[in-house]
Amino acid sequence: MLELTDMQVIRMLCKQYHFTFSKGMGQNFLIDPEVCPAIASYGIPEKECGVLEIGTGFGVLTQQLALKSEKVVAVELDKRLQPILQMTLADFHNTAIVWQDIMKVSVQDFLKEQFGDRDVAVCANLPYYITSPILMHLLESGAKFRSITVMVQKEAAERLCAEIGARAAGAVTAAVQLRGKAEELFDVPRDSFYPSPKVDSAVIRITPYDTPLCTEDTLGHVLRIVKAGFAQRRKTALNALSSGLALPKEQIAEALAACGLAETVRFEQLNQEQLLRFAAQLPC
Repeated sequence: MLELTDMQVIRMLCKQYHFTFSKGMGQNFLIDPEVCPAIASYGIPEKECGVLEIGTGFGVLTQQLALKSEKVVAVELDKRLQPILQMTLADFHNTAIVWQDIMKVSVQDFLKEQFGDRDVAVCANLPYYITSPILMHLLESGAKFRSITVMVQKEAAERLCAEIGARAAGAVTAAVQLRGKAEELFDVPRDSFYPSPKVDSAVIRITPYDTPLCTEDTLGHVLRIVKAGFAQRRKTALNALSSGLALPKEQIAEALAACGLAETVRFEQLNQEQLLRFAAQLPC
């Protein structure tokens, strides 16, 4: 098995296959030998659980996932990696690469096609520029995941794992935390990558709730309110939602009062329980 965190090996592969890193695709490959085994350990609950990887790089994480799971399917957009992965994953017959854009994949259908009835977990080193869209694509797909364990920019990790109502929280926080428990697992410094990015990273895990907090219809209603509220987060909830949802201020004031909230409260100050109670008072 090639040691894909060894810079000499990486340079050899780049030279042999005339590969150059694409900034546009956010390609920063891991060279810290401890990170990928840790992601695999945190992200794969048992060997029978299938794994969906998003983006492969040279296969450094893919190799570790294949050691922990009976079946790994990776979705990769950059077809320049095809001959490299044929070499680096040659010893792993439980892996498959699908050359496609994950954002154009019907996730639910894809999992059924690739994994059948097998439980599936997601493990990935996500490009910084498309972290939130990919996570929302997965969470909104209706697919059932055991967990989603991903490496993201440190700032994004703090935002995604913040409690609703905390200072770091935003609309994407609510979109994630209303669907599952998000937790930050460990930090990954910038010198763990080649090329080295300008920011640090962190690995997070999202575990969907066994019992959803609300139905998908209710969740859609709540998230429309969240989007409007955070679009003008420094305003009071009364003013932000009156503007964003085109509702009479009197109606919003009544909803706030029914939840024991002052008219001066800012939307970003509402915790999860208050948010759900408040949303239930507003028309769908």
